[in-house]
Amino acid sequence: MNITVVSVGKIKEKYLSDAILEYRKRLTRYCKLEIIELPDEQTPDKASEAMELQIKQKEGQRILKVVKEDAYVIALAIEGKKLSSEEFAGKLERLGVQGTSHIVFVIGGSLGLAPEVLKRADFLLSFSDMTFPHQLMRVILLEQIYRCYRIINHEPYHK
Repeated sequence: MNITVVSVGKIKEKYLSDAILEYRKRLTRYCKLEIIELPDEQTPDKASEAMELQIKQKEGQRILKVVKEDAYVIALAIEGKKLSSEEFAGKLERLGVQGTSHIVFVIGGSLGLAPEVLKRADFLLSFSDMTFPHQLMRVILLEQIYRCYRIINHEPYHK
């Protein structure tokens, strides 16, 4: 399985980079992982709704440029479906059984995802009703993907 994580914004904190590196290393047993980091747009203080939409659309265009036509796209969105780790593992396993060979996870910038990206997504996934920093979300996503593969392969992993 090929998994691509497309994320808006740079990882600035070393501890987050270290965690990403660790999960990237762990995942090499299970899948081919690619992480694409796209630049984010500066959001001025007190930006209008129209300006925020314009920023999301610029970031969205960058995202859609790197998403391959045949990829199954899972966008992380607060309005998405919440799954337990077991349900998430089941979803990834079913996608593989159905012949999906490339899954792209999309993490938006600080303002979220453009409507065009949400429309392109095959599935909207929510980790919580809470808002997380998009840099931390990358670590959480990679940990959950790793957990999925441990569950799929009936390997122990802490609960």
